[in-house]
Parts: sequence; structure tokens; C-alpha cells
Amino acid sequence: MPALVMQDVRFKYNGSQGYALDGISLTVEKGEFVTVLGANGSGKSTLCLLANGLIPHAVTGVLEGRVEVFGEKTTTRTVAELSNRVGIVFQEPESQLFCMSVEEEVAFGPENLGVPREEIRERVDWALELVGMSELGERSPFTLSGGQKQRVAIAAALSMRPDLLVLDEPAYALDPIGRTELFKILRELKDTHGVAVLLAERDAEEASAYSDQLVLLESGRVASSGVPGDVLSNPQMLASLGVPPPQLSEVSALLRSRMPGFKDSFTDIDAAERTISNVVLAGRRTKTR
Repeated sequence: MPALVMQDVRFKYNGSQGYALDGISLTVEKGEFVTVLGANGSGKSTLCLLANGLIPHAVTGVLEGRVEVFGEKTTTRTVAELSNRVGIVFQEPESQLFCMSVEEEVAFGPENLGVPREEIRERVDWALELVGMSELGERSPFTLSGGQKQRVAIAAALSMRPDLLVLDEPAYALDPIGRTELFKILRELKDTHGVAVLLAERDAEEASAYSDQLVLLESGRVASSGVPGDVLSNPQMLASLGVPPPQLSEVSALLRSRMPGFKDSFTDIDAAERTISNVVLAGRRTKTR
């Protein structure tokens, strides 16, 4: 059973003239890492709100189509009920933080579910260790840096032990080191703990290296979807849709344009280095014959 299924989904906010999402269909399998790419206004945030039931229960509008989380329709389950399976992290961590200490913040969700105290302690310790915040448990979240606040928000979501983690541009305010650490955490969740990840992002550079599947949105519609190498094979199209193309995609496109028969599309620097080295060696052998 998939973690998330959206079938022919259309959604229009109350008071809006057009649809924020217009005919979206996508599937996130258990333990899969799916990144949704798109410019601001493409529908990424709306898609995230649909995935945990905030639409239609908290954010109202006209919703058509089917959204299911682990086989259950989000329209027939409350956000609280869905929180047992789906965790969500927003772009601005301050919008999710309100307790007086980091540990209290991470414990808040399980406490509201009536989880036994000993298990709450185990969950808090596990989540804080995973995001590298174990030493700051007694600190106020509001004294932390932006990257640290985002880690606390992720830990708070993880303490609910979700099977699907939804993140709306969580790396937006992070520096390059913070971004890399965040993606490593998400990949570990997927690989080690089997958590499905749905990530909304504008920058395809790092997302392409960690994702199993990419979905490219344009004005609420799916412009392209598939494995990263296929979706990122056309850097001109990415740029036209407001998504900065990864440098490796541009290198791949350049090689394909100049070398007949070259069909690779790189998403990994090591693979690119190996392939380019092989191409250079093959060229040298040809010249020496």
C-alpha cells in the first residue's frame, strides 16, 4: 500500500479565481524519497498541505479528486488522526515552535497522543540524536540559529514516529553546510528507518542526488516526473520554469550536444567523474590507433 496517492486532484482556495493545483496525480511509495520541484506559486506548498489533511480540514476551498494516506482518504480523517502517520515541517520553523525548551517541543506531540512517559523519553532522545541536537535539549528554541530551529522542528515531527514525512522547503534559510546535513538526515530516515519522504524544493542541485523520484510542477500541473536523470535532462526547460538547473545537468546536456551517442544525464558527481574520465580515455585510444 503506497504512503500517499493523489489522483486527479484539483484545489482552489476560497476567494481565488484559479486552481492552485489542477489535475495532479502522484504516488509516494513506502520508504521512497520524492521531491517536488517548482518555482514560487507552482503549487508545492498546496500539495504539502493536502498530504497531511490540513487541506481541506484547516485550509478550506474547492477540492476535487482523491487523496489517500496509507489507504485512508484524508477527507474522512482529521488532521490529528493523520498525524499518527504523517509528519509535516514548514519552511519557517518559528511557525511550529512554541514550547519553552527543545525537549518540551519534541515531546509535545507524543504527549498529546497519550503516549506513556517512558516511551516519550525514548522518542525525544532518539529524535534529538538523529538531528544532532541532543546537547541542546534544555535550551529555548527561540535562542537557536535558523538551522538549529529547523532541526528541532524536524525532531518534533519525528517524535510522532510518522511513516511519511512531508517538508515544505525546509532548507530555504539554511547555509550550504546546513542544507547538506539536512539532506543526509532525510536520506537516513528513508534508508535506515523506512520513512517515506515528500520534499518540496525549488533548488534541484542536492535534491537530485538524494531523491528516488522527482516531480516538476508548473502552475499547478505536473510538467515532468520520473527518476532524477530523466527529469533533469533538459536544463533549458528547468530554467524556463523557474528551477535553477543543477550544474551536472548542464554538463550532461553539453556533452550530449557535442558527442553523438552520449546519452547519460548526471545527478552524482562521482558518476560524472567516472564517465567523463572514460570518455577522455576512449578518445585518447582512438587518436593513437
